[in-house]
Amino acid sequence: MPDFCSVVGCSNGRNAQTKQQGITFHRFPKDKVKRRAWTVALRRRDFEPHARSVVCSCHFKPEDFDMTGQTTRLREGAIPSFPNNISKVPSRPTPRSSRTSQKAAAECPDVPVQLSEDLQKSNLDHQYALDPIKVKKKLTEAQEKVEELQRDLRNAKDRERRNKKTVKSLQEDLKHKNMLTKELQQKLDFHSGICL
Repeated sequence: MPDFCSVVGCSNGRNAQTKQQGITFHRFPKDKVKRRAWTVALRRRDFEPHARSVVCSCHFKPEDFDMTGQTTRLREGAIPSFPNNISKVPSRPTPRSSRTSQKAAAECPDVPVQLSEDLQKSNLDHQYALDPIKVKKKLTEAQEKVEELQRDLRNAKDRERRNKKTVKSLQEDLKHKNMLTKELQQKLDFHSGICL
């Protein structure tokens, strides 16, 4: 079963055609912190990479690659990136000396990968880098609003307590003066929730 790139909108799969184009595939790091950084960089909701999840070389910067050996490897700390929503197959910094390497380099065209319009719009809609000054200001405003609402709630509860006390004292005055009938007492109890 071929491996396909995990990036949304990218249809590159590990096959002879992509190999001829010089596209390489890189598994997610096993280190939890690095793996999480890659997952966040992909901007896919609820995506959890599995053991065979890969990202193709089209989604890395040319400087992310170590091409000193026969195998194209990622440098330590490389994270998938999407500059201007278009990436290309990395170009080799120095020409290779072997015939096989030269042939592969000659057949390796720059392949642009255009992301779908939906993905481009979502990249503009979702800002993952927050401005700490703005965030702190919003947090302070929210805290002040919470404190204000808590004060209002305390004041409302105090007013309610005072009003209940006033109604209770009025009821007792009416009862002592024998001006309170049973019918009136029942209506007052029903509407005020106070039982004497």
